[in-house]
This record gives sequence, structure tokens and C-alpha cells, in this order.
Amino acid sequence: MSYSNLDINRVKIFNKMVFPASSREELLQAVKQRGPGLLIAVGCEKLLNKDPDLQNIINSNIAYCDGYAAKYAVAHRGFPDAQKIPGAYLWLDLIRFFPPETKYYLLGAKQDVISDTVDKLKKEFPINIVGWRSGYFDSEEEVLNEIRNSGADVVFVALGSPKQEFVMDRFYHQYPATYMGLGGSFDLYTGRAKPVPVWWNKIFKWEGLYRQLSDFTNLKRWKRQFIVFRMIYLLITNHY
Repeated sequence: MSYSNLDINRVKIFNKMVFPASSREELLQAVKQRGPGLLIAVGCEKLLNKDPDLQNIINSNIAYCDGYAAKYAVAHRGFPDAQKIPGAYLWLDLIRFFPPETKYYLLGAKQDVISDTVDKLKKEFPINIVGWRSGYFDSEEEVLNEIRNSGADVVFVALGSPKQEFVMDRFYHQYPATYMGLGGSFDLYTGRAKPVPVWWNKIFKWEGLYRQLSDFTNLKRWKRQFIVFRMIYLLITNHY
């Protein structure tokens, strides 16, 4: 099923088409209705990324608000009920939502992280995991063949953005399935990374800043926070 066949609205934010889902259930129903395709979390970095190939991938699939700035932008475009839906937890909701016979393949993170992720999933869910591999591999073709041979219905890809979006797009065109980008979700799930406290989100609504303060000397993280300042300016001045 092509995206155009879905009976859902989308809103354009910085030339990216975003689905203004009002709940996780609405988003999951759209994923189920569509069938094979990509599920993409969008926040400041993806919305402001001007790569035309990334834009095309986002606009050809289901993109949802995974950040408060994205949620506010969508709300101001006429969808006040749009919700911020954290992808770091949405993938677990997808497992609960899809039938138990669904076949899953997991890709990404370090070997110990992906192994612990698989072990924990098997303890917590009646899940059919047909394969997994760490994010450190030399041949995409080898990984793709492994996914194809597994017969996976859903492929979780935790390679970080925007790398994971490009990998998912290449894989999808050779092996149609439901692909979902997870970033560092496996690290969060296995306890390697700490979740942002609820009180912080209620007061500041800026998860990236919390993680930055927890990793203060990481210059790469600081660069990402400057993108947020730009996003805030563009929202305030209505240049989106």
C-alpha cells in the first residue's frame, strides 16, 4: 500500500510531511493500515536537515513528532491535538500492538547491548525474534540477505540518525517490511542510558539539554543543542 492510499492527514514542516498523530494508538493503527514502509521519528535535527534524499525518505513514509519542537510546529499548523510520541518507547508499544506471530529482526548497537536487548525482550514479551545483529558490520548486502532469509515482518534499526533512515530506505526497496528507526533505544532499554526524568520534561520539555548536562564535556552533543536554538528562533518568527 502506498502512503497516498492512507486516510490520514499530514502537515508540512520545513518541507517535511509529518503525521500529526494525537495518540500512540492512532499512529500504530496507521502503521498497521499501511503495511510495509518506514516509521520515522522527527525532531529538530531531521526537520532542519536540508538533504533532499532524507526529505524524500521522510515524505514517502510515516514521520511522527518525537520532540516538543516538532509537536509545537505541527500544533501551530492546525493540529492542536498532535502529541510528542517518544520513539524510544513506541517500538515496545508496537510489539504489544502487533499480533504475537509477527516476526522481528533487530539491528544496531554494540554486541553486548543487542544481545541483552534480545534476552530482555524474550523475558518480557511473547515475541518471535527471527534474527539480530550489532550495528558494526562491513556488508549491507550480507545483513540484507540475513533479514530476507529470516522472513522478518518488522525490522528495528538502531544505527543513529540520519544513517539509519538511509539504511532502512535501501533495505526496504529490496525487501519490503515495516522498518522503524530507534537511535539509541536499545541502550535505554537495557539500562545503559538513563531515561530523562518526568519532572524535567514537565518543567523544561527539552530532553536533549538534560542529556547534555549529564554528558557536559561532549562537544558533539553541544552542537546538536545549538540546532534546537535555531529551531526555537524559526518557530517564534514563524519561518517554517
